[in-house]
Amino acid sequence: MPHDPSVTALRPRNRHVVSLSDLFPGVDLGQSGGRAAGVSGITLDSRLVSHGDLYVALPGRHHHGAAFSQAAVAAGAVAVLTDPTGGRAAGVLPTPVIVVDDPRQAMAGVAARIYGEPARTMSMFAVTGTNGKTTTTFLLEAALRASGHATGLIGTIGFRLNGVPLVAARTTVTTPESPELQALLGYLAQEGADAVLMEVSSHALVLGRADAIVFDVAAFTNFGRDHLDFHGDEESYFEAKASLFTAERTRRAVINIDDPRGAHLVKRLRQVGEVEVWTVSLSDDADYRALAYAVGADGRTEVRARLRGRSLDFRLALPGDFNVRNALTALAMVDLTTDPASDELERAAVGLTDATVPGRMERVELGPGAPIVYVDFAHTPQAVAAALGAVGHQRRIAVFGCGGDRDPHKRELMGAAAARTADVVIVTDDNPRSEDAATIRAQVMAGARTAVSADGLDTVLVDGGDRTSAIRHALELAEPGDVVALLGKGHEDGQELADRMIPFRDADVAAEQWSRLAAEREAPR
Repeated sequence: MPHDPSVTALRPRNRHVVSLSDLFPGVDLGQSGGRAAGVSGITLDSRLVSHGDLYVALPGRHHHGAAFSQAAVAAGAVAVLTDPTGGRAAGVLPTPVIVVDDPRQAMAGVAARIYGEPARTMSMFAVTGTNGKTTTTFLLEAALRASGHATGLIGTIGFRLNGVPLVAARTTVTTPESPELQALLGYLAQEGADAVLMEVSSHALVLGRADAIVFDVAAFTNFGRDHLDFHGDEESYFEAKASLFTAERTRRAVINIDDPRGAHLVKRLRQVGEVEVWTVSLSDDADYRALAYAVGADGRTEVRARLRGRSLDFRLALPGDFNVRNALTALAMVDLTTDPASDELERAAVGLTDATVPGRMERVELGPGAPIVYVDFAHTPQAVAAALGAVGHQRRIAVFGCGGDRDPHKRELMGAAAARTADVVIVTDDNPRSEDAATIRAQVMAGARTAVSADGLDTVLVDGGDRTSAIRHALELAEPGDVVALLGKGHEDGQELADRMIPFRDADVAAEQWSRLAAEREAPR
């Protein structure tokens, strides 16, 4: 990629300098000067190259990264790491070209060494699972901060330091590539973080993005159908998740045994015996268990829990059974890294009282006479059913769609899940990308119709067209006290079309459409 100095990355201010010969012992580095070259950074993106960087050239969807080697060297790269194909494509460079069979596998350890092994200086927490990763890390952040820790957070919504978002160039991936991740860890360590909380996706585990990190605690939230466009089948997807729970990647595991796959994973890990295993449940005899929970007068969920034999009461701002489980998981992770003789766990629990997550069961206040509106990121059949089940027993109007260029087989399943849980289902566009939006909606509608017919439901089904129109239609249908659930995009502030990204945030569109609708209703006729 051509160099663009306006693009920035988060890196530690004070960087180590490591010689190439130390990073690649036994590898032929060519010219003698190359062996002593000092490396102070690493990147996959030629636009992010700084002087002293190692540029990693990997094959991409459209181009091999080696095509941008000249630009990387011109921007200050002192060497290029690539595969045999990239070595041939890089051409003649004034810097060493290091050729290995699997540069992706190599770069995580190299990146960690370049930035001084920052993960070893902080407590490291990982959360994986189909749903609940973002919410659990945000709850963990709130709990740790309440108990006195300085925190860094890495996940789908972005990067945070002590609860404050950090601005950096990045894509929407949940877990960054290892060069960016290790640089970010170095930055967080230098800024004083003593605990880092990470969402670790199945993609990241397969692609080695979190390699060279041994987590203090890793959690498994749940398992459902997702990302089969990448993994191929559910078993491969599960095994990708399960690979986090090995001695090479974590010391302790916290696992939801209310999920059948979680219960299976516990049995497997206890047979192997390499990792400490702790369990979470809302009903089973688990190490961390909810004894009772109910919604209080202020709308918060009041929870009584047993945490490794200790009783603890806490309050939770987020609705839904699944968020009680997410909170228990977060508290378990705190407990396993806390002195039992201290009051740190009690202080951590207080931090959950007002914890919220952007785009995760987020309440949108529209004013007097408005329906209750929630925005949530639910984009799997399991998550759609859980989100709709969490909003109470009022009349529920669901607005959602499915993304293009992603697993098409879950679309009918999502339509069926919504039809079985909502009173009105309005199918709309999510991020259609290169696919025809109407075709995607038709697939979702087909699943919803099948469920209505098979189960004898009276759910109202509507093809709502574009997302703005669908949201307006939901607000037109809703009465005060009804719930409108805008699902699928959550925190996202754009909608990805075939040729461009347009600004779009569900909460803002709902507020705008409600304002317009209210003005139209009040206008003289």
